[in-house]
Amino acid sequence: METTRLSSKGQIILPKAVRDLHRWGPGTDFVVEDTADGVLLRPLKSGRITRVEDLAGCLKNQGPALTLEEMNAAIDSEVQARRDRGRY
Repeated sequence: METTRLSSKGQIILPKAVRDLHRWGPGTDFVVEDTADGVLLRPLKSGRITRVEDLAGCLKNQGPALTLEEMNAAIDSEVQARRDRGRY
């Protein structure tokens, strides 16, 4: 268990190990709850997408699914087009 001290401005520094463990960086907002056991800090949900699974649902497919061969052909076609324009 680590300890911290309340500053004259009412600030508390969370130990680096705790910040790193929870991936809390500068600007992280918290909900402060007064409980019977003390004070509880919970990170405020930011609404940002943090997992690939959350992002995948907002991507819309335009048309039928492509096969792997069709995807590779499209990539090869774009690479060739960029080479022709002098981009590669």
